[in-house]
Amino acid sequence: MAEYSQPLKTGTLIRRYKRFLADIDLGGGETVTAHVPNTGSMLSTRAPGSRVAISHQPSPKRKLKWTLELVESHGTWVGVNTSYTNRIAETAISQDQIPELLGYSQLQREVKYGSGSRVDLLLSTPENRCYVEVKNVTYRTGDGALFPDAVTARGTKHLQELIQMVQNGHRAVMFFLVNRDDCAFMAPADEIDPVYANTLVLAQQQGVELIAYSVSHSLTGHELHRKMPIQLPAS
Repeated sequence: MAEYSQPLKTGTLIRRYKRFLADIDLGGGETVTAHVPNTGSMLSTRAPGSRVAISHQPSPKRKLKWTLELVESHGTWVGVNTSYTNRIAETAISQDQIPELLGYSQLQREVKYGSGSRVDLLLSTPENRCYVEVKNVTYRTGDGALFPDAVTARGTKHLQELIQMVQNGHRAVMFFLVNRDDCAFMAPADEIDPVYANTLVLAQQQGVELIAYSVSHSLTGHELHRKMPIQLPAS
Protein backbone atom coordinates (compact mmCIF):
# COMPACT_ATOMS: atom_id res chain seq x y z
CA MET A 1 0.00 0.00 0.00
CA ALA A 2 1.19 3.51 -0.80
CA GLU A 3 0.80 5.55 2.37
CA TYR A 4 0.22 9.23 3.01
CA SER A 5 2.93 10.99 4.99
CA GLN A 6 0.32 11.54 7.70
CA PRO A 7 -3.29 10.40 8.16
CA LEU A 8 -5.86 12.51 6.38
CA LYS A 9 -8.28 14.79 8.20
CA THR A 10 -11.99 14.31 7.58
CA GLY A 11 -14.69 16.90 7.17
CA THR A 12 -17.87 17.74 5.27
CA LEU A 13 -17.94 19.25 1.80
CA ILE A 14 -19.71 22.61 1.78
CA ARG A 15 -19.15 23.31 -1.91
CA ARG A 16 -16.73 22.86 -4.78
CA TYR A 17 -16.37 25.98 -6.91
CA LYS A 18 -14.15 27.66 -9.49
CA ARG A 19 -13.07 24.11 -10.36
CA PHE A 20 -10.01 24.11 -8.09
CA LEU A 21 -11.51 25.22 -4.76
CA ALA A 22 -13.56 23.47 -2.10
CA ASP A 23 -14.84 24.74 1.24
CA ILE A 24 -14.67 22.08 3.94
CA ASP A 25 -16.37 22.05 7.35
CA LEU A 26 -14.00 20.43 9.83
CA GLY A 27 -16.43 20.68 12.73
CA GLY A 28 -16.27 22.78 15.85
CA GLY A 29 -16.85 25.91 13.82
CA GLU A 30 -13.68 25.47 11.73
CA THR A 31 -13.93 25.86 7.95
CA VAL A 32 -11.03 25.65 5.51
CA THR A 33 -10.62 26.12 1.76
CA ALA A 34 -8.80 23.25 0.05
CA HIS A 35 -7.17 22.95 -3.35
CA VAL A 36 -9.03 20.53 -5.66
CA PRO A 37 -6.45 18.80 -7.90
CA ASN A 38 -9.05 17.60 -10.41
CA THR A 39 -10.04 19.32 -13.66
CA GLY A 40 -13.03 17.02 -14.27
CA SER A 41 -16.66 17.58 -13.42
CA MET A 42 -16.43 15.18 -10.43
CA LEU A 43 -19.93 13.99 -11.19
CA SER A 44 -21.16 11.80 -8.29
CA THR A 45 -18.31 13.02 -6.04
CA ARG A 46 -19.15 16.70 -5.56
CA ALA A 47 -22.43 16.72 -3.61
CA PRO A 48 -22.53 19.22 -0.73
CA GLY A 49 -22.73 17.36 2.55
CA SER A 50 -20.43 14.55 1.39
CA ARG A 51 -17.82 13.30 3.80
CA VAL A 52 -14.35 14.19 2.52
CA ALA A 53 -10.71 13.71 3.50
CA ILE A 54 -8.01 16.33 3.06
CA SER A 55 -4.24 16.44 3.49
CA HIS A 56 -2.32 19.23 5.17
CA GLN A 57 0.64 20.56 3.19
CA PRO A 58 1.91 23.73 4.93
CA SER A 59 4.55 24.70 2.36
CA PRO A 60 5.32 28.44 2.25
CA LYS A 61 5.07 28.16 -1.54
CA ARG A 62 1.41 27.14 -1.34
CA LYS A 63 -1.44 29.60 -1.02
CA LEU A 64 -3.80 26.86 0.15
CA LYS A 65 -2.46 24.55 2.84
CA TRP A 66 -5.09 21.84 2.40
CA THR A 67 -5.68 19.47 -0.54
CA LEU A 68 -8.83 17.49 -1.27
CA GLU A 69 -7.85 13.82 -1.53
CA LEU A 70 -10.96 11.67 -1.03
CA VAL A 71 -14.74 12.00 -1.27
CA GLU A 72 -17.10 9.42 0.18
CA SER A 73 -19.62 8.18 -2.39
CA HIS A 74 -22.04 5.27 -1.94
CA GLY A 75 -20.27 4.46 1.32
CA THR A 76 -16.76 4.11 -0.13
CA TRP A 77 -13.78 6.42 -0.43
CA VAL A 78 -13.12 7.73 -3.94
CA GLY A 79 -9.74 9.16 -4.91
CA VAL A 80 -10.24 12.56 -6.56
CA ASN A 81 -6.64 13.81 -6.56
CA THR A 82 -5.75 13.16 -10.20
CA SER A 83 -2.07 13.91 -9.61
CA TYR A 84 -1.87 10.37 -8.17
CA THR A 85 -3.51 8.60 -11.12
CA ASN A 86 -0.49 8.14 -13.38
CA ARG A 87 1.75 7.44 -10.40
CA ILE A 88 -0.52 4.63 -9.20
CA ALA A 89 -0.55 3.09 -12.68
CA GLU A 90 3.20 3.50 -13.07
CA THR A 91 3.93 1.93 -9.68
CA ALA A 92 1.61 -1.01 -10.36
CA ILE A 93 3.29 -1.65 -13.72
CA SER A 94 6.80 -1.28 -12.27
CA GLN A 95 5.97 -3.72 -9.47
CA ASP A 96 4.60 -6.28 -11.96
CA GLN A 97 1.06 -6.01 -10.59
CA ILE A 98 -0.46 -5.69 -14.08
CA PRO A 99 -0.01 -9.08 -15.81
CA GLU A 100 -1.03 -7.60 -19.16
CA LEU A 101 1.96 -5.24 -19.09
CA LEU A 102 4.84 -7.46 -18.03
CA GLY A 103 8.13 -7.85 -19.82
CA TYR A 104 9.21 -4.29 -20.59
CA SER A 105 12.66 -3.15 -19.55
CA GLN A 106 12.06 0.60 -19.71
CA LEU A 107 9.24 2.92 -18.61
CA GLN A 108 9.12 6.58 -19.67
CA ARG A 109 6.60 9.29 -18.80
CA GLU A 110 5.04 11.98 -21.00
CA VAL A 111 6.75 11.01 -24.25
CA LYS A 112 5.78 12.95 -27.38
CA TYR A 113 3.85 10.95 -29.95
CA GLY A 114 1.16 11.32 -32.58
CA SER A 115 -0.07 14.78 -33.49
CA GLY A 116 1.33 17.00 -30.76
CA SER A 117 0.33 14.71 -27.89
CA ARG A 118 2.26 13.15 -25.03
CA VAL A 119 1.55 9.57 -24.05
CA ASP A 120 1.23 9.02 -20.29
CA LEU A 121 3.52 5.98 -20.21
CA LEU A 122 5.77 4.46 -22.85
CA LEU A 123 6.90 0.90 -22.12
CA SER A 124 9.67 -0.50 -24.26
CA THR A 125 12.28 -3.11 -24.94
CA PRO A 126 14.97 -2.81 -27.63
CA GLU A 127 12.50 -4.47 -30.03
CA ASN A 128 9.05 -3.28 -28.98
CA ARG A 129 7.07 -0.27 -27.82
CA CYS A 130 3.80 -0.11 -25.91
CA TYR A 131 1.95 3.21 -25.67
CA VAL A 132 -0.24 3.49 -22.56
CA GLU A 133 -2.80 6.22 -21.98
CA VAL A 134 -4.15 6.36 -18.40
CA LYS A 135 -7.61 7.73 -17.57
CA ASN A 136 -8.91 8.56 -14.10
CA VAL A 137 -12.38 7.11 -13.44
CA THR A 138 -14.51 8.19 -10.45
CA TYR A 139 -18.07 8.45 -11.79
CA ARG A 140 -20.45 5.69 -10.71
CA THR A 141 -23.96 4.97 -11.85
CA GLY A 142 -25.73 1.75 -10.90
CA ASP A 143 -23.05 -0.91 -10.47
CA GLY A 144 -20.76 0.56 -13.09
CA ALA A 145 -17.80 2.92 -13.12
CA LEU A 146 -18.19 5.17 -16.15
CA PHE A 147 -15.81 7.37 -18.14
CA PRO A 148 -15.93 10.23 -18.96
CA ASP A 149 -18.01 12.32 -16.55
CA ALA A 150 -18.10 15.20 -19.07
CA VAL A 151 -17.54 15.53 -22.81
CA THR A 152 -13.85 14.99 -23.56
CA ALA A 153 -12.56 15.92 -27.00
CA ARG A 154 -9.04 15.43 -25.61
CA GLY A 155 -9.88 11.87 -24.57
CA THR A 156 -11.22 11.10 -28.04
CA LYS A 157 -8.04 12.48 -29.58
CA HIS A 158 -5.97 10.19 -27.37
CA LEU A 159 -7.92 7.18 -28.63
CA GLN A 160 -7.28 8.26 -32.21
CA GLU A 161 -3.58 8.60 -31.43
CA LEU A 162 -3.52 5.07 -29.99
CA ILE A 163 -5.21 3.72 -33.12
CA GLN A 164 -2.49 5.36 -35.18
CA MET A 165 0.21 3.72 -33.05
CA VAL A 166 -1.33 0.29 -33.71
CA GLN A 167 -1.43 1.07 -37.43
CA ASN A 168 2.25 2.00 -37.18
CA GLY A 169 3.00 -1.48 -35.86
CA HIS A 170 3.20 -0.78 -32.12
CA ARG A 171 1.20 -1.99 -29.15
CA ALA A 172 -1.27 0.51 -27.65
CA VAL A 173 -3.25 0.31 -24.40
CA MET A 174 -6.07 2.38 -22.93
CA PHE A 175 -5.71 1.94 -19.17
CA PHE A 176 -8.69 2.96 -17.03
CA LEU A 177 -7.76 3.48 -13.39
CA VAL A 178 -11.00 3.30 -11.40
CA ASN A 179 -10.33 5.24 -8.20
CA ARG A 180 -12.94 3.41 -6.16
CA ASP A 181 -13.50 -0.25 -5.24
CA ASP A 182 -17.30 -0.55 -5.20
CA CYS A 183 -18.12 -1.06 -8.89
CA ALA A 184 -18.72 -4.34 -10.71
CA PHE A 185 -17.56 -3.19 -14.13
CA MET A 186 -16.22 -0.26 -16.11
CA ALA A 187 -17.94 1.18 -19.19
CA PRO A 188 -17.87 4.27 -21.41
CA ALA A 189 -20.46 6.89 -20.44
CA ASP A 190 -22.18 6.89 -23.83
CA GLU A 191 -25.05 9.08 -22.64
CA ILE A 192 -22.56 11.79 -21.61
CA ASP A 193 -20.16 11.54 -24.55
CA PRO A 194 -21.36 9.25 -27.36
CA VAL A 195 -18.45 10.32 -29.59
CA TYR A 196 -15.93 9.05 -27.03
CA ALA A 197 -17.89 5.84 -26.51
CA ASN A 198 -18.06 5.14 -30.25
CA THR A 199 -14.36 5.91 -30.67
CA LEU A 200 -13.52 3.54 -27.80
CA VAL A 201 -15.39 0.74 -29.57
CA LEU A 202 -13.56 1.58 -32.80
CA ALA A 203 -10.23 1.65 -30.99
CA GLN A 204 -10.74 -1.86 -29.66
CA GLN A 205 -11.76 -3.08 -33.10
CA GLN A 206 -8.57 -1.55 -34.51
CA GLY A 207 -6.38 -3.38 -31.98
CA VAL A 208 -6.08 -0.96 -29.06
CA GLU A 209 -6.16 -3.00 -25.84
CA LEU A 210 -8.52 -1.91 -23.07
CA ILE A 211 -7.59 -2.55 -19.43
CA ALA A 212 -9.32 -1.45 -16.21
CA TYR A 213 -8.19 -1.82 -12.60
CA SER A 214 -9.81 -0.48 -9.45
CA VAL A 215 -8.09 1.11 -6.45
CA SER A 216 -8.98 0.89 -2.76
CA HIS A 217 -8.55 4.06 -0.72
CA SER A 218 -8.37 4.68 3.03
CA LEU A 219 -7.37 7.56 5.28
CA THR A 220 -3.82 6.19 5.42
CA GLY A 221 -3.15 5.22 1.80
CA HIS A 222 -4.25 3.40 -1.34
CA GLU A 223 -3.58 0.11 -3.10
CA LEU A 224 -4.50 -1.64 -6.32
CA HIS A 225 -7.74 -3.56 -5.80
CA ARG A 226 -8.62 -5.81 -8.76
CA LYS A 227 -8.94 -6.09 -12.52
CA MET A 228 -12.37 -5.02 -13.77
CA PRO A 229 -14.40 -6.22 -16.76
CA ILE A 230 -15.11 -3.60 -19.40
CA GLN A 231 -18.56 -3.43 -20.97
CA LEU A 232 -18.77 -1.72 -24.36
CA PRO A 233 -21.95 -0.58 -26.11
CA ALA A 234 -23.01 -2.52 -29.20
CA SER A 235 -21.42 -1.03 -32.30
